[in-house]
Amino acid sequence: MLLATLIHRASLPCPQISADQAAQLLEQHYGLTGALQSLGSQQDLNYRVDSERGRFVLKICRGDYATIELQAQHAALNELQAHVRVPKVNRALTGEDVLSVTVGGQTAHLRLLDYIDGQPLTHLPHLGRDVIAGFGELCGQVSRALEHFEHPGLDRTLQWDPRHAHALITHLLANLNNLPHRDAIERAANHAHTRLQPLADHLPWQAVHLDITDDNVVWQRDAQRRWQVQGVIDFGDLVHTWRIADLSVTCAALLHHADGDPFAILPAVQACHAVTPLLREELQALWPLIVARAAVLVLSSEQQQRLDPDNTYLLKNAEHEWEIFHVATSVPFALMEAAILSCVAQALPPMAGQDFAPLLPGLVGREFALIDLGVLSPHFEAGNWELPGIDRRLLDEAATVHGLAASRYGQYRLSRTRADSTVEPQTFPLHVELHLPHGTVLEAPFGGTLRQSDDGLLCLHDAQLNLRIGGARTALKPGSVVVKGQLLGEVHAPLTVQLCRAELEPPLFCTPSRAPAWQALCPSPAALLGLACDAEPELDPKALLARRDASFARSQKHYYVDPPRIERGWRNHLIDMQGRSYLDMLNNVAVLGHGHPRMAAVAARQWSLLNTNSRFHYAAIAEFSERLLALAPEGMDRVFLVNSGTEANDLAIRLAWAYSGGRDMLSVLEAYHGWSVAADAVSTSIADNPQALSSRPDWVHPVTAPNTYRGEFRGQDSAPDYVRSVDHNLAKIAASNRQLAGFICEPVYGNAGGISLPPGYLQQVYARVRAQGGVCIADEVQVGYGRMGHFFWGFEEQGVVPDIITMAKGMGNGQPLGAVITRREIAEALEAEGYFFSSSGGSPVSCQIGMAVLDVMQEEKLWENAQVVGGHFKARLEQLIDRHPLVGAVHGSGFYLGLELVRDRHTLEPATEETALLCDRLRELGIFMQPTGDYLNILKIKPPMVTSKRSVDFFVDMLSKVLDEQL
Repeated sequence: MLLATLIHRASLPCPQISADQAAQLLEQHYGLTGALQSLGSQQDLNYRVDSERGRFVLKICRGDYATIELQAQHAALNELQAHVRVPKVNRALTGEDVLSVTVGGQTAHLRLLDYIDGQPLTHLPHLGRDVIAGFGELCGQVSRALEHFEHPGLDRTLQWDPRHAHALITHLLANLNNLPHRDAIERAANHAHTRLQPLADHLPWQAVHLDITDDNVVWQRDAQRRWQVQGVIDFGDLVHTWRIADLSVTCAALLHHADGDPFAILPAVQACHAVTPLLREELQALWPLIVARAAVLVLSSEQQQRLDPDNTYLLKNAEHEWEIFHVATSVPFALMEAAILSCVAQALPPMAGQDFAPLLPGLVGREFALIDLGVLSPHFEAGNWELPGIDRRLLDEAATVHGLAASRYGQYRLSRTRADSTVEPQTFPLHVELHLPHGTVLEAPFGGTLRQSDDGLLCLHDAQLNLRIGGARTALKPGSVVVKGQLLGEVHAPLTVQLCRAELEPPLFCTPSRAPAWQALCPSPAALLGLACDAEPELDPKALLARRDASFARSQKHYYVDPPRIERGWRNHLIDMQGRSYLDMLNNVAVLGHGHPRMAAVAARQWSLLNTNSRFHYAAIAEFSERLLALAPEGMDRVFLVNSGTEANDLAIRLAWAYSGGRDMLSVLEAYHGWSVAADAVSTSIADNPQALSSRPDWVHPVTAPNTYRGEFRGQDSAPDYVRSVDHNLAKIAASNRQLAGFICEPVYGNAGGISLPPGYLQQVYARVRAQGGVCIADEVQVGYGRMGHFFWGFEEQGVVPDIITMAKGMGNGQPLGAVITRREIAEALEAEGYFFSSSGGSPVSCQIGMAVLDVMQEEKLWENAQVVGGHFKARLEQLIDRHPLVGAVHGSGFYLGLELVRDRHTLEPATEETALLCDRLRELGIFMQPTGDYLNILKIKPPMVTSKRSVDFFVDMLSKVLDEQL
């Protein structure tokens, strides 16, 4: 009888009522008229009604459903009103909340509910961690609110009730012909049923919604463009069953937004558990319920499509449901149980105590060389970890020297990092590798049965444990029963030893995010090896961040709210302590890339000789100064060496003061020049200092930012319009009988993403400034030194020569190094006021590194790379304009590019919040990028100049992916 009811319910097509007939029913029974829009459903008809009285949902279901079930839904809605936003029920003209009508010979039930504005998130391919947690929190709130709710309409037989899943699956499998993946569905369903059976009697019951999914929760973006829950709809699956069923349905739905990773549901589990604490048995039942739900979804969808082949709603959902099934069956049940338990701080039940005999009895007490293969290993340098087989080679070399060598269990392996990849690398070893003399004897550490795995490993297992050994030979036959201490075989190759629970066949390596779960299933084999081979515990990143915040002044910000710990870099990638490589798209300091061996060698060599201040006499300071002057325009013949761009700009302002005899400076709005008193004074970027416009000293005169994209005047012919602001300020200074000192400006508008100034702008401004006795300072700290590709200096694009050039950033590839280049008469003007001295500026180490940077840039053709790859980069970014409405413009050139994001290309409303979300999502995909500009709506793209075409394509492809996700 139960099965017959389930089959009948699962086989009902939608009522056959047209939109015109629905409109007539609406007017006749509710006195409403308006536009109707079909909302789609599996077995019901739902119409959105836009009327003068508001917006409603007309719900039409088949007369086969008992009225008491619909009344139960209405009672639940009333129960939830104080806890969760749900639709309000509207009564018909007769005062009834459920109407039974006959249309075209078929009976149907009518109901009218308020419409909750918002949208479901079914169409989004990716849901962020916060949204997934929001679904889980909502699940917990609904469960808590319905905990004591009772109604006779809840005691019904429902196809979606997980208590009946196995019976329904069995029947549908037997009656659906030509079903894809039949065997996989049957295996998964049987396994889920087997794991559920011992738990079922311990699962608490209550009323549950049973459909809190991406279809039935509506959301809206808030002012920060983050998704917020608006309400829960569609109570058609309300039933009295296991409490955990609600969360299982929600998590199953989330799997089609998981990018193939079932661990994506864990924030939902944590959030639900925080609101409604779940029993251990419920947590253990969760994954089997999810797998069973996935099987029911695909089978029910297949059956319903055959009954109702024209139902587009069904066809659209079928693809999602198969994705849910494939993700749900992609991992072992035991792994997901361990992951679910660990995410709420519960451990797997402990294994019975094991008194192991030694696996390697002949080596007890012998000393092993434990080789560091981690991210900070001294064995790794200059990218040698990318060489195939490097870990095994290092172990071999150590064994040759020491006789015995071993890796460490649980030490994240640098060699397994993956550059330019969204896929989290499998860096965590769940085994130990030992390099031993061939012929070393192996004995059974415990009694069990011997077999050989599909991947050729020798396996010894008992009721609880499975010992997997690679690199050993045995004379025993598969299936042999061995006793503790019995001879197993001998070593004939590098030995891998892995211990795991029961019949699992785990990987040798796993991803960092799965490591806690796999560690619970694959404990360290140290005890049976008699070897202290476990990796040292990693410092908790949050605890380390707290230490930073407790001692390091908070005005010195860090990227991201929960930044990864970065301790290593190579070329244009940064690597965290778990071995994940991030594409570095914002580091314009490391022009040669991270970890360059020439930098290490030059610095070490000079440090071993001498490092002191520039008042001593040594060759490097003269040689480096000559190299810099050779790059400067003719007529510039004096160099100052300092430590940073801030110091360079501060010194440039002092030079302008000394040479001109005045103090008044012109600076450009929205610019940043540094943090010292003088450099900050001429900085007007409100992104760096929100009070910048109201706190300038009276000797600073900001002029209108010549932004040809979003400025007051736009286009390539706007130079005269922007020069009027300069004329106005020069006239004001002259009228006050004050001497102009100078004008400081980035020759390419760096802080706004590398926007070119309007043609002729600097020519006109420089002429006016010089005519009034001032000097012209070109701040090349960000845009100069060849980064722009087609020009070595940014001012070359404007066809001008400044009086003073400042530079820093990439000059030292990370070594504190900056410079000021000018003419002799300007340099000597400062001498009249006293000596200038920078303790570390121009030190022997800095000079040698500065020259090495120039050498490498030339030898490795990095300026050419900035032109060629940078040109490809800009072209790829410009292609995004036609595809993504959020992309307003692409600025800059070479490896100094800006992507400006706007909500409207006519008003240029900045997409500030979207840009922040985009950067956070890029980090999840393995890319470091940060917003910039006064509205924080610009991606300022300034990677190391070794960046390759492959990295460029990866970045743009992922950028396009994220922009697609944000629609």
